[in-house]
Amino acid sequence: MFINEVEHIVGLSKKSIRYYEESGLLTPKRNQQNDYRIYDDSDIQKLKVIRFLRELDVPIRDLKLLNEHKKTLRECMEERIQKIEEQEANYQKIKNMCMDISHSDDTFEEIHIDAYFKAMNVLNKEGFTMREIKSNKAKKISGAVISSLLFGSIFLFVIGIISYFQFTESDNIPWVIYLFIMFVLVLPLIGMVINLIGRIKEIQGGEEDEASKY
Repeated sequence: MFINEVEHIVGLSKKSIRYYEESGLLTPKRNQQNDYRIYDDSDIQKLKVIRFLRELDVPIRDLKLLNEHKKTLRECMEERIQKIEEQEANYQKIKNMCMDISHSDDTFEEIHIDAYFKAMNVLNKEGFTMREIKSNKAKKISGAVISSLLFGSIFLFVIGIISYFQFTESDNIPWVIYLFIMFVLVLPLIGMVINLIGRIKEIQGGEEDEASKY
């Protein structure tokens, strides 16, 4: 089956599937006539396993070791259990802080912050945070739009200059050549618009982060 079907069955984007291929976790066969990737049942099964293990927060590096038979699934799960127990302990510390504050008479202005601040710094240095880190989609979209406008303005400037002389000067270039030049210059502009639309869809759908997530 083709990647569109795999995308629907497994629930992963094309970008994520290709990321796993680039990582060496998946090696689908190729159609000899058109070089399209052809996925079989074993590929589907492996992608389901990969997605499940990523949901358990198994790192890509561990998936590679599992795929190369350099680590067993049991070892991998034991490491995850240890990590989860560490996270549980950290959440318990956070819970205890919240309970202490709740049972105290502290106010926003008068909270005894030093001890809490020190404890939180220790957790942060260990890589633990309660905050959900989200990408700023608006900034990414603005950046993509601005980049496209900057590159597009160069082509529009060239088109404007050529068209100005073509319509105002008596000694103009043959119209066939002019139209060909316009076609060559407009084509990248159309490509830029198409790429921009695709990029915005990726950002809004979170696909630029999906490969690292899954």
